[in-house]
Amino acid sequence: MNRKHFIKIIGGLAAMSTLGAFNTFTRNLKERSEKMPVLFVGHGSPMNGIEDNEFSRRWAQLGKEIPRPEAVLCISAHWLTRGTHITAMAEPRTIHDFGGFPQELFEVQYPAPGHPQLAKETAALVQETQVGLDHDWGL
Repeated sequence: MNRKHFIKIIGGLAAMSTLGAFNTFTRNLKERSEKMPVLFVGHGSPMNGIEDNEFSRRWAQLGKEIPRPEAVLCISAHWLTRGTHITAMAEPRTIHDFGGFPQELFEVQYPAPGHPQLAKETAALVQETQVGLDHDWGL
């Protein structure tokens, strides 16, 4: 079995096991007239954060086209950890997990607010594995 096939299977199983709980959870959010879109995004080059190119212009356009979300759930396979963790701090820091780029890129900060209560509720939705709340690093 190759990595791509394995990830598809695991993702499908995780989605099926928690979909009912997720529907219950989202019913408790404030009522909206529109559903927010679900986006799968591969970030591409970190330079897209500071360059003016087709990718960055499309992100700017997308930000004007969709309503401002109350929360964003980002699932990343960037980190090798012991266990499964969710960022649960009120003010997560910007992590620059790359090297060899211009200093201008390292100076970019993304002061997105965290949501400890939402992190706790999200962790409770996962039934197949224990999910820890990370208050230090930001995963």
